[in-house]
Amino acid sequence: FNNRLLPEDWPRFEPLSQNAIARVPPLERGEVVKLINGPEAFTPDNEFILGESPVRGFFVAAGFCAHGIAGAGGMGKAMADWIIDGEPGLDLWKMDLRRFGGQYASQAYTLARTVEVYSTYYDIHYPNEERHAGRPLRLSPTYPRLKELGGAFGEKSGWERPNWFTTNAVEPDGPRPDGWATQHWSPAIASEHRATRERAGLFDETSFAKIEISGPGALRFLQALCDNDLDHPVGSITYTQMLNQRGGIECDFTVTRLGEARFFIVTGTAFGNHDLAWMRRHQPTDGSVLIEDVTSSRACLGIWGPRARDIVQPLTDTDLSTAAFAYLTARSLAVGMVPCLALRVTYVGELGWELYCPTEYGMQLWDTLWKAGTPFGMVAGGYRAIESMRLEKGYRVWSTDITPDDNPYEAGLGFAVRLNKSIDFIGKSALAKAKEDGIRRRLRPLILADPASITFGGEPVKVDGRVAGRVTSGGFGYTIERSIAYAYLPLACKPGSQAEVQVFSRWVPATVASEPLYDPAGERIRA
Repeated sequence: FNNRLLPEDWPRFEPLSQNAIARVPPLERGEVVKLINGPEAFTPDNEFILGESPVRGFFVAAGFCAHGIAGAGGMGKAMADWIIDGEPGLDLWKMDLRRFGGQYASQAYTLARTVEVYSTYYDIHYPNEERHAGRPLRLSPTYPRLKELGGAFGEKSGWERPNWFTTNAVEPDGPRPDGWATQHWSPAIASEHRATRERAGLFDETSFAKIEISGPGALRFLQALCDNDLDHPVGSITYTQMLNQRGGIECDFTVTRLGEARFFIVTGTAFGNHDLAWMRRHQPTDGSVLIEDVTSSRACLGIWGPRARDIVQPLTDTDLSTAAFAYLTARSLAVGMVPCLALRVTYVGELGWELYCPTEYGMQLWDTLWKAGTPFGMVAGGYRAIESMRLEKGYRVWSTDITPDDNPYEAGLGFAVRLNKSIDFIGKSALAKAKEDGIRRRLRPLILADPASITFGGEPVKVDGRVAGRVTSGGFGYTIERSIAYAYLPLACKPGSQAEVQVFSRWVPATVASEPLYDPAGERIRA
């Protein structure tokens, strides 16, 4: 505050001083040498702003939210590494400037979000809490329908997204969560989960970030960034990661080959800017590769469940049988009157498709599927049901389960690595060394003995009486009816090993399990 200070404000300081003395009585004998009154810089999410800007070579270290002094040494080291090596050397996603989307170009939106985070700085924040400032902003074309169905909306990257639908709130037969897990929770989550597993669920996933890569150099470009092999026929879908030089996971997504020189990437809602920046940083300067963010140009509806084919097949002339439309393939087709790109993929572990259409068709696509699905008992589903189902299947989430500090072998994603493909990729040498030396830890699912004890991430895990790791993500699986937690544990912790997880000061027994916990043979997704 030495560059510009505000005038001393003793009346404002007095109640703060009296409260401090009440907590620490010896302060009353202290002498006030000088009162410093100055502004503090707060960001819209109360975290630092670090990293390289869209202007290559221009780095930012700002917005220290009243706790910059505490992080100064580590921040300086990370920024030095970032500038010199092109990577910070550790996972700094929560402080990375790429976490902010285009909506933050609005001063009004940024101010509203920042005032909110400042005004609630000392509030008790429960898990899964949603923010309210600057909403609603980014709306799917189906938003009116979702609202009519009782959508309880959350927000991610400015998008309004249903966490669950109040019309589905039927009290579950199984256990309810305990403690803080009862906050920002609804029995509708269980209903939507079970309806999708037993019949079908319809999900709006328009907020997913969508990126097109095209041009004569597109394949070579992606092959040099991805650890999996993308040189497959047109219509193929490949699950892959992009790695840093340490072999850590920088991006995690699917790539659909739309043409010989055209690819379609779908990644997480919050990670679009990050993944775009990573690719643009490595983009050739000769014009051979075009990278385009097409998120807002396409709506996306996911329909999954054992009755999904029965619902969609009468709406299209395209044969949806497994023989004609296999898992991890894509086709252009019409659903009713709506032209779609259909991807046979799943993030819930059930038969179904992601249907992408031009945004202006989104409402019509929802209405068409909703009318066809109602006789089959299909429900509208929210993102909390998706989270529960993906935990049962062991599908990873970038930024929690997998980060720039974790390599694919540690994360259990070695099946997506092709060290022998014809083009070297970033991180290959680090992965080859990791494979040769052997890994020392592995991401494992844990089943807690108490189904009502729910983890959220960060909880310590003890093995043989010593802390051996921390939970990356957790929740309740409504099909297996157990509390699930994932954690990186020593390699010696095989399925069947015993552990303990601290859930709000209580150590809960847990068992390391084999994965996936649901449909281990993958029969349902290939049905």
